[in-house]
Amino acid sequence: MTAEVAGAIEELRATFAGHDVTLEEDGDGGAYVMVANLAFGPAFSPASGWIGFHIGCQYPAADVYPHFAPPLARADAASLPAGLSGGEGMKWRELPATQISRRSNGRRDDADTAAIKLTKVLAWIRSL
Repeated sequence: MTAEVAGAIEELRATFAGHDVTLEEDGDGGAYVMVANLAFGPAFSPASGWIGFHIGCQYPAADVYPHFAPPLARADAASLPAGLSGGEGMKWRELPATQISRRSNGRRDDADTAAIKLTKVLAWIRSL
């Protein structure tokens, strides 16, 4: 794992203290990361769960994208909004999943970290 990826994981652990942050090295300098017990908000079922993503060896020059959550459904039974996709067969690391597509337009390598990206993804989910 590169020093930059290891630093990103330490920042995730500090930012999301109290949440389990697990990882598996990918063999190329990056890591697959899962942060558990995150609140998605009352608009979704489940209202909380994990978010997983890959931090590639090119980090911080490469965006952390996409993110994945357990299969999500709207609590009001409405369709998932644009930016969330799932259904039969969608998986992340062999787990059934919903893909969260939130690209970072205008991102900066020196300012847009994996922890900031996850914070923004969570804020977006909670705003729906």
